[in-house]
Amino acid sequence: MKKIKYVALLRGINAGGNNIIKMNELKILFEKLNLSDVQTYIQCGNVIFNDSEKDKLELIEKIENKLYEILDNEIKVSLLTLSEMEEIITMKPHKYGEENEKYKYDVIFLIEPLTAKEAMKEVQARDGVDEVYEGNKVLYFKRLKEKITKTYLTKIIGTPIYKNMTLRNWNTTGKVFELMERNNKK
Repeated sequence: MKKIKYVALLRGINAGGNNIIKMNELKILFEKLNLSDVQTYIQCGNVIFNDSEKDKLELIEKIENKLYEILDNEIKVSLLTLSEMEEIITMKPHKYGEENEKYKYDVIFLIEPLTAKEAMKEVQARDGVDEVYEGNKVLYFKRLKEKITKTYLTKIIGTPIYKNMTLRNWNTTGKVFELMERNNKK
């Protein structure tokens, strides 16, 4: 059976001293789930792997249950295929990620069942500081660096939908996609 290239973006791993797990331990945890070609990237819980399971919800449940067993805490997972990550990279807003000296770029990955349309109703952008764009399974957030202390991005934290989001900066998002592509060509 053909294997599918996935990335699991774990919410709340190694953040603020909570849910601490070393990346080599996380790799072993995923390998114990019989997932193949497991690779982690940086400490915030990005795990690239292959599996023949096509039912993403079943795979998410399997991963979340194993994480709960190890960490004794509920860790939510955003699970994306290589083609979904490619769409996130290629369908970005015009000029998004291209003015790094002026803006900070973040991708808010949405954890199912949260949709981008639902998230856009809750996420606010501050005029002259923030811009937010709807994508497929993500929101693209852009903040003016010189006014970063005035951003509304932090207001998301207090919303009920926040527990169904995990954030990665644009550089990390691009690197994860690059690693997925490279690993897929092996």
